[in-house]
Amino acid sequence: MAFVLGWNVNPSGAGADELRYGVRHVPRRLFLPLICALLLASPAPALGEGSTGAASISSESGSPINDQGSNFQYRSNITSITPQVPGLSLQVLEFADRLLLTNHTGHTVTIYGYSGEPYARVLANGTAEQNVRSPATYLNTNFYADVTVPAIANPNAPPQWQVVDRTGQFEWHDHRIHWMSPTVPPEVKNKGKRTLIFNWDVPIEVAAQKGAIAGQLFWTPENSKAPVAVIVLGALIALLGLLFVLFVRRRRSREAAPAGEGVSPKGPGASPGEAW
Repeated sequence: MAFVLGWNVNPSGAGADELRYGVRHVPRRLFLPLICALLLASPAPALGEGSTGAASISSESGSPINDQGSNFQYRSNITSITPQVPGLSLQVLEFADRLLLTNHTGHTVTIYGYSGEPYARVLANGTAEQNVRSPATYLNTNFYADVTVPAIANPNAPPQWQVVDRTGQFEWHDHRIHWMSPTVPPEVKNKGKRTLIFNWDVPIEVAAQKGAIAGQLFWTPENSKAPVAVIVLGALIALLGLLFVLFVRRRRSREAAPAGEGVSPKGPGASPGEAW
């Protein structure tokens, strides 16, 4: 028990109550500053941007879906939602991969496809439906729309709705919010600089009110080295502080040892105490 706490107990001689401070005998309480420093040095997750209006806007989540081709260097941000209706919220998922619509408006919200046809809708009761006659239903299944659209798909045909969810939400991949090529956009002249690639909008309708989800696609350079440097710097500072404390404690214990030599004020059987 004494070793675990960092005590060097010598019951047979002088200095029986002395604490030995060294690398192998560090009191547990001294590890607390080191742990706190490491936690504080860790990079905090970025907070999402939100709107102050009726429709809430959130940022993308933290990890790309690699098999979908989503790239963390492309970031789509929602800039506005019209009409602004309480209970309607939109979110960009996986940097620039998908959109998530949540409908608690009490009205039907319709999303329009690439030819202006009804593509999907979330009813007032929370039922989400997809139009199987919309070409977008099939084009959205591949990141670069590299699919064969079946003959049933016709943007001019009356919608044929199919239920896909009943939670009041609809999540879909939309080609209008991301870069449709594996090559770097010509707008990006410097890969180390944040660059606007294009503005985008996705048409929607709430009840009988036409509107759109508007946003921007940015090229965002990688800044992965900065958090690592912060962690290393924080760990070094904590380690130096710990070593300084150990040095001061050991020096004080050595200076106090001659004065207390041969004196045992606590008597036999007394438990060692911690000198602070």
